Amino acid sequence: MKLVFTLADKAWAGSHLLYKWQKTLGNYIAVAGHDNSVKIFDRYGKKRNELSLPGRCVSMDWDKDGDILAVIAEKCSSIYLWDASVNKTTQIESGMRDQMSCILWSKTGPLLAVGTVKGNLLIYNQQTSRKIPVLGKHTKKITCGSWSNQGLLALGSEDRTLSISSHEGDTIRLVSLQLEPSNIYFSVMKTDERSSQGESTVSVCQGKSILSLFNLNDPENPIELAFQTKYGNIVSYCWYGDGYILIGFSKGYFVVISTHIREIGQELYQAHNHKDSLTSVAISQTLNKAASCGDNSVKIHELSELKDISNIVHLEDETKGLDQLSWTEDGQLLAVSTQRGTLHVFLTRLPILGDSFGTRLAYLTSLLEVTVSNQVDGESPVAIEVEVEPTFIAVGPYHVAVGMNNRAWFYALVDQDPGFTRLKDIEYLGTIASMCLNSDYAAALFEGKVQLHMIEGKDQEEKKQMKLFPDDEKKGRILCHALTADFLYYGTDSGNVVCVLVEDWQTVSSYSHAVGVRKVFPDQNGTWLVFIDDKNSGFLLSPGNATESCYELPNFSPTITGVLWETWPADRGVFVAYDDDKVYTYALHKTTIYGPQAVLMGSTPLLFSQKPLLLYNGELTCQTPNGKTSEVALNTHSFLNHSSTTQSDAPQELSTLLSQALKLKRFPEAWDLCKSAGSGTDWAEMGRACLVHMEVDLAIRVYRMSGNVGMVLSLQSIQGTEDRNLLAGHLAMFLGDYNLAQDLYLSSSCPIAALEMRRDLLHWDSALMLAKRLAVEQIPFISKEYAVHLEFIGDYVNALAHYEKGITQDNKFQEHDEACQAGTARMSIRMGDIRTGATQAIQHPSRVLKKECGAILESMKQFLEAAQLYEKGQYYDKAASLYIRCKKWAKVGELLPHVSSPKIHLQYAKAKEMDGNYKDAVQAYESAKDWDNMIRVLLDHLNNPEDAVRIVRETQSIDGAKTVARFFLRLNDYGSAIQFLVMSQCNDEAFQLAQQHGQMEVYADIIGSDATQEDYQSIALYFEGEKKHLQAGKFFQKCGQYSRALNHFLKCPNADDSLAVKMAIETVGQAKDVFLTNQLIDYLMGESDGMPKDAKYLFRLYMGLQQYREAARTAIIIAREEQCAGNYRSAHDMLFSMYTELQAQKIKIPAEMATNLMILHSYLLVKIYVKREDHLKAARMLIRVSNNISKFPTHVVSILTSAVIECQRAGLQNSAFSFAAMLMRPEYRNKINLKYRKKVEAVVRHPGTTELEEETTPCPFCGFQLPQHELLCISCKNNLPYCITTGRHMLKEDWSVCPHCEFPALYSQFILLLATESVCPMCSETLSVNQVKKISDCTKYLQTDELDQ
Repeated sequence: MKLVFTLADKAWAGSHLLYKWQKTLGNYIAVAGHDNSVKIFDRYGKKRNELSLPGRCVSMDWDKDGDILAVIAEKCSSIYLWDASVNKTTQIESGMRDQMSCILWSKTGPLLAVGTVKGNLLIYNQQTSRKIPVLGKHTKKITCGSWSNQGLLALGSEDRTLSISSHEGDTIRLVSLQLEPSNIYFSVMKTDERSSQGESTVSVCQGKSILSLFNLNDPENPIELAFQTKYGNIVSYCWYGDGYILIGFSKGYFVVISTHIREIGQELYQAHNHKDSLTSVAISQTLNKAASCGDNSVKIHELSELKDISNIVHLEDETKGLDQLSWTEDGQLLAVSTQRGTLHVFLTRLPILGDSFGTRLAYLTSLLEVTVSNQVDGESPVAIEVEVEPTFIAVGPYHVAVGMNNRAWFYALVDQDPGFTRLKDIEYLGTIASMCLNSDYAAALFEGKVQLHMIEGKDQEEKKQMKLFPDDEKKGRILCHALTADFLYYGTDSGNVVCVLVEDWQTVSSYSHAVGVRKVFPDQNGTWLVFIDDKNSGFLLSPGNATESCYELPNFSPTITGVLWETWPADRGVFVAYDDDKVYTYALHKTTIYGPQAVLMGSTPLLFSQKPLLLYNGELTCQTPNGKTSEVALNTHSFLNHSSTTQSDAPQELSTLLSQALKLKRFPEAWDLCKSAGSGTDWAEMGRACLVHMEVDLAIRVYRMSGNVGMVLSLQSIQGTEDRNLLAGHLAMFLGDYNLAQDLYLSSSCPIAALEMRRDLLHWDSALMLAKRLAVEQIPFISKEYAVHLEFIGDYVNALAHYEKGITQDNKFQEHDEACQAGTARMSIRMGDIRTGATQAIQHPSRVLKKECGAILESMKQFLEAAQLYEKGQYYDKAASLYIRCKKWAKVGELLPHVSSPKIHLQYAKAKEMDGNYKDAVQAYESAKDWDNMIRVLLDHLNNPEDAVRIVRETQSIDGAKTVARFFLRLNDYGSAIQFLVMSQCNDEAFQLAQQHGQMEVYADIIGSDATQEDYQSIALYFEGEKKHLQAGKFFQKCGQYSRALNHFLKCPNADDSLAVKMAIETVGQAKDVFLTNQLIDYLMGESDGMPKDAKYLFRLYMGLQQYREAARTAIIIAREEQCAGNYRSAHDMLFSMYTELQAQKIKIPAEMATNLMILHSYLLVKIYVKREDHLKAARMLIRVSNNISKFPTHVVSILTSAVIECQRAGLQNSAFSFAAMLMRPEYRNKINLKYRKKVEAVVRHPGTTELEEETTPCPFCGFQLPQHELLCISCKNNLPYCITTGRHMLKEDWSVCPHCEFPALYSQFILLLATESVCPMCSETLSVNQVKKISDCTKYLQTDELDQ
């Protein structure tokens, strides 16, 4: 609160001042002290008039409009009326003889009520000058009263009565009071229902202690409210709001009560506002504030929140205390009178007047002070004292204009103190509604016209440099105007928005709107303009392109009163629209793929009574009612306060900030936000915004950061596109707005891009329409692609039409035409024109088409036609299948060689079988690999068991085997039946059959090794019952019951003896049971029956038991017996097998066995060399055998005879003689073959002395030279390995082995032997020269410990 002026008159000193503000306008205040005068001051404290009275002023009041002040004085019967509009005083004779005490103007009409000290009343009609005296209204002095809005008059008197009268003075009610009344007011009590009776409650203060509320309809039952004694007396009270009363008490208390019947008697608010005393309370409904004064301070409360004290004023000089408070009706001024007779007037609310140009502001800071400031440029504020309280302010780059009515004062802003100079004042032809300035010109709007003139210039120049708009009054009245550096804009009631170039005053553009234009707001350059029309809608206009560029602002609130454009140079496309409560931020996007756009960003709440003056970088400078400015940060610019160093933002909050920055096209800030903590979604959002605003380079950077490679490559491909529409089309396509993209492409230099896009998107309808306009030659290809799509979704009618359109009849596009023809064929069939479609498909070269058409026909149940198409397409399986459905067996038969599907063969086979054509059926079943049915037909119909049996054996078919078994059963061929039952895994049935028909041997043979233990046991038990010991033993052995098996084997009769003993040996070998082993040995030795068995069985037993040493000894015995019997080959094989077995088991070989094997082998070699006529080798072997002749007792004579003959042939005369002499012994002589006897005798009679000397070769162990056939080295005493081909000892350098038995042989001799022989002489295994390899290192064969000495 600012002190405007203080009134202090010597005549008033020490007196209680009586004062009244002019009603409604508040331009005057009338003050009366103890002197006989009423002084009238204006709102600036200047005395305008003084009424001299015959006595002290008793009472005064302003009429309802504030035009006339009525005053009554002591010792005077006249009423003084001062007319404010003409500053003239008149006197009216009241006609009342007694002293007047109270004067009241009616709230509704020109009625003045005057009360007297004797209780009489006068009602004076100021319009008609009619006076109505009412005598005896009260019996004592009328002290207080009030008029109601309904024209009722309430009066209070010292006679303790309250009267309610009509406007003509007739008493309606008279109410008796307990105490003397004061402070009477009419009001409405707060009720649940809204009554329409008007002011039905009269409140009156009785005796300064009780507040009584009278209902006019029920005055006998008043509500009386008494208060705590600590509050003191009621000083004053005021009604406000919805039935609330504010009461001030003498001891400084300040209380609010409600008159609602439920809340009555409750204090809603109570405060000890002043320490010692409170003298007055007042309320301003306009400001929604309450004031109380007491001690030496004034406190202002907000009525909406009484706890909030908005202001406290201390009047330090007023030591005697304060007296009364009074507010002007507009709430601008508050008057406070004091106990010492002074009057202070405070400014509580300034008219909010202000203007801005660029970043410069001019605003009212006091009633007669305008402050000019430019905080953005850092200029210090300039305060201009003006001559009148202005109703408008205008500011330009170098000037300020203020004014009221039809007059304006111009001030130039200068650098020297005090910062301004007064230029001049100008009177215009009408009351100025508004004014605008630029650097040179002022434009004033009055009475529907705008006057444009130079601000500074000589009078003559000014007249030249002055123009009135519009030129023609028919163009309508101008309702608003605005001025920029170069242009004047104005809007008319007929809806024209006109732009005038100030330089030459020519109209540059004019836009016609449907309704009147109330306000215009151009941006700083004048390129864009916002206007508000009579329907309270907002529009954005580009005056340079007025015919096209007018856009309605979205969500434009009808309460909006003004618009401010952003003055920050980098953000010129932003503006705010404001009303009393909110500021709405809009962003103008001039370059987007959608064209220019205005977007509502959001809103920011405004504090009460703030008027925005300037917008700079998201900060709004507002003018407040107390003559100051405040800064409001727009909610839509929150991102400007975000620090990149803080990481605490929630993702949701960051997304909101990013969205704000992008809507304002503040890309650097958006980039920083994304980099600080942006998610993938945030980067994508920014990328999308870059595309919308056609910022291709930045979009590439953004998508690169977010890792969207596809978008980066797409954008790089369109980078540098100069055609804006083409570029926007590409970007709209990337954003998925294809209709917009098409429109943009079509308006670009490359309209074909629209067609390409629609094709890529498979939008065939659109593509065809575009192709008709842009590329007719593309129609066939698009038609074909469209037809494919239509076929897919089942629209066959249109698909057929488009396939037909797609045929070009051009050989260059043969493949395309074939595809269209194929489509035509398919669609014809789909449409029911089967013959045409099938014909086209058959003529078409494609196999696949025939298959497709066949499938369609098949789905339509046209099986024969489908089969024909499949056949033509070489899909034989499908064709045959459908021919079968049509019972076309002949066709099926033709196709069968090509058919691979077993199912079709099977169907055909069944059909043929039903027709009785069994041979064909069998073939078809065979092709279908249905062996069971094939076997069934072969047996049941063709009586061909041979083929059936062959197939069962080949295929192992279980069901087939059962069928065959049943067939043989019918023929009583139980053996075959059992065989096939076993094959079909019906072992139980086979067993029962074998049991019934005595075929168990057959069953046993068939079941072989595949049966289970239970099967074997069943068979064994059967044979046991039949006393067939061999078979019983065999099957007990198979099921692991070795003891029972052995018992049966040993019970076998002699006929089975050999096999039974073998089986017994095998059983004991498997059982590995000592008891069973001993039992069998006893049997073989003859312990049980006194008949020893052949030793070979004992050998087998030892071999079965893996007792190789015993087996070896037995083998030697057996071999000896065989040898004695002359079975040399058997003896050799026995010893050889035993030798290899012992070697395999790594058991030392007995020396006797090795020697016997060597001698027997040497004997067997003789036959080979005799046959080959190699007499020397044969003779050498016979010499070795003859030297051991005792081992060959059966053939002594024949061996010695052979030795004599071979030695004779080989030239070994001496050896021949010695063996001949041996033959001449009496026991051999007579046994010599007659053929050779003479020859032998001749050798004895004529002995030869010559003997071919035997060659020597080195010992393989020690290298000592030995005769070739010597097998014991006399040097190292080792038994030498012998060659199995020659019988000589082995040589290291000529070593090889038989790959089968690994016995050594001289490589050179082995090769010679194998040239004519094909088996190994030792193991008799087949052998070829290629299999024998010479061994260079024979160390591993020269082991000295192989023989068991």
